[in-house]
Amino acid sequence: MSKIRMALLALLPLLVLNPAAAQRGCNEDDAGPSRSGRDASMLELSGVDPRAQIIDLVNKALQRSQSIGAVTLLAQAARADWEEAREQGKPRLTIDAYANHVGSMNNGIQDKRGMQGRLGLTATAPLFDFGRVEKATAWRTQLAESARQGMISSEQQLALNTVSLALDRGRYVLQAQVYGQYVRKMSCLVDALEIIVKADRGRASELVQAQKSQQQAEMAVEQTMSALRQTEIRLKRFVGEPLPASASYSSLLNTIPNLADIQQDARSASEVIQLEAQARAQANYAELVAANNKPIVSAAVSTGALTGLSKGQEWTAGVNLSIPILSPGSDAGMDAARRRAAAARLQRDDAIESRIYRASDMHEAATAAFDRARRIVEILRNSDRVRASTLQQWQQLGRRSLFDVMGSEAEYYALRVAHVNAIYDGQQAVALLWSLGRGVMTPLR
Repeated sequence: MSKIRMALLALLPLLVLNPAAAQRGCNEDDAGPSRSGRDASMLELSGVDPRAQIIDLVNKALQRSQSIGAVTLLAQAARADWEEAREQGKPRLTIDAYANHVGSMNNGIQDKRGMQGRLGLTATAPLFDFGRVEKATAWRTQLAESARQGMISSEQQLALNTVSLALDRGRYVLQAQVYGQYVRKMSCLVDALEIIVKADRGRASELVQAQKSQQQAEMAVEQTMSALRQTEIRLKRFVGEPLPASASYSSLLNTIPNLADIQQDARSASEVIQLEAQARAQANYAELVAANNKPIVSAAVSTGALTGLSKGQEWTAGVNLSIPILSPGSDAGMDAARRRAAAARLQRDDAIESRIYRASDMHEAATAAFDRARRIVEILRNSDRVRASTLQQWQQLGRRSLFDVMGSEAEYYALRVAHVNAIYDGQQAVALLWSLGRGVMTPLR
């Protein structure tokens, strides 16, 4: 029996690497195991420019987003409010008219009765309002700016979500390909061992062990495909259907921006500018409340004509003075506005500080991820040599066990998956870094 075993060991390289086995899928450079048409299409990488595809996906997300449409309308409404406030200081012209049936009695005797009509024209213009219109316009200006910055911030957040999902999709596609190659490798090993076990039943345990490793690799493929499908569902929520085949994003965002530049940009991010505008708006509103308690001087010119029972014309021209005497609650309103302004400034300072420290965190994460990717490449070269030597020693010399072979294969493919994760972890960190400043689309355009 030992002679048979040694003969089979000598023939094992031929069993594993013969043309028939290769046709059954022993080439580990293939994309993966045979799958359904739907899953196979999910693992196809498009040859299009990854930057162009990302920009196209983000544009589709911006066009489809109902939340972006809502904040855009709110920004437009805020601008309309500003235009309304700006026009309050201009003259106003009104026309009034009436037609009534009138009558009168004198000592119980009806004197007059008939139709009476009047048509009047009145023009008014504020002369001195002690800052009412100016403060109202400034208040509305800052509210409009806050709404505009809120729209920009929402667009940047949607772009970041779309880019992150696209990167995750690329990550899972590559992971599934690597795990698929691992399945193919284990399948070849199982096929060879099945032939050996037919001649040497004593090696049945090795076959069971190889089958278990193959099942674990298949389970990893299914888990990755499930994560890929979930990611694509979330991406479709933003960009619609159908999704194009994923481009190769492995080198899309692999340049880490300068930390000092990102931290400087964080001070002028749209979210920070929005909070600053809200603080200025509240400060202007407090001044508006104070101005409302001051006198107002306006000019008025009015003319009218009577027709019907009585006929005639009238006109008036003059200056009106209105002085508020008692305005309960105005002091509380000013105090509330000032406190809201102070709160908005504190929120702005907190947002700047949070972004600065977040930038440091993401910069370190990106640096560590790309450094990990470079180190894994070096380890992968050694791991590949170890697995090749281990397989050769097991096949030809019998100096290694099957457990050593499967262990070296598992380590090699685990390192390849770790390499994919390190690259995409670094790119996700870079995307977050840019989003803290000028936006994730800055390095892509």
